[in-house]
Amino acid sequence: MNLLETRKLTKYFGDTHAVDNVDFKVGEGEVVALIGANGAGKTSLVNVISGFFPPDSGQILFRGVDVTNLRVDERIKAGIARSFQIVNLFDQLTLLDNVALSIFSREDATKTLWLVADRFGPVWQEAVDILRQFGLERTRAIVAGGISQGERKLLDVAVAYALRPQLLFLDEPTSGVSTRDKAQIMDIVTSVVRSRKITAVIIEHDMDIVFKYSDRIVAMQDGKILADGTPDEIRRNKAVTNTLIGAVDA
Repeated sequence: MNLLETRKLTKYFGDTHAVDNVDFKVGEGEVVALIGANGAGKTSLVNVISGFFPPDSGQILFRGVDVTNLRVDERIKAGIARSFQIVNLFDQLTLLDNVALSIFSREDATKTLWLVADRFGPVWQEAVDILRQFGLERTRAIVAGGISQGERKLLDVAVAYALRPQLLFLDEPTSGVSTRDKAQIMDIVTSVVRSRKITAVIIEHDMDIVFKYSDRIVAMQDGKILADGTPDEIRRNKAVTNTLIGAVDA
């Protein structure tokens, strides 16, 4: 069953066809890698699906329901969440506060933020549990601005995960970290999403990460889908190997 489906989805920025009549499907429970050179349309596609950009035309279906015109917050409530390539955290707040704020937002309780100071029980316990799942519990009292880049990447995913999504978009979750940290981040993230049966779409440039952790790979070029298949199928796809993988690795 397809959890997500786009039909002829289009987004232009002037003469740039960022998303060009894209039919994109994600099955329930999949971990899908979205690859392509810079400017291929990967982030634009995710921005349109998650509601940050309105499409120029086309349709977005989530669990068979048309969500094309929903606001970002309405899509989050429907079960679509995302992290960002440039991590967007509250650097002056602790890791625990960052996750707790995400939970309050999910519960429409951001107007009662005084509860954060009082360590409101159920929210705080859930925040601790989430940090534990992402290996961040021991640093929960440190402000987000004082942790490593790898920990910031994990915290950003944890904040999105706290929204309890059914579909989680991860925009370059390993960018800017060491090779060793990349594997650790992906081990943790994929363990969490698979154990919780969350569907994930990962924008990623590191081909070692892509081929190791994804069930399916979708390659984009010039706003269009160039190829779609299993890791083995993509390895054998000459259009991808000739035009994309070398450019992505560069």
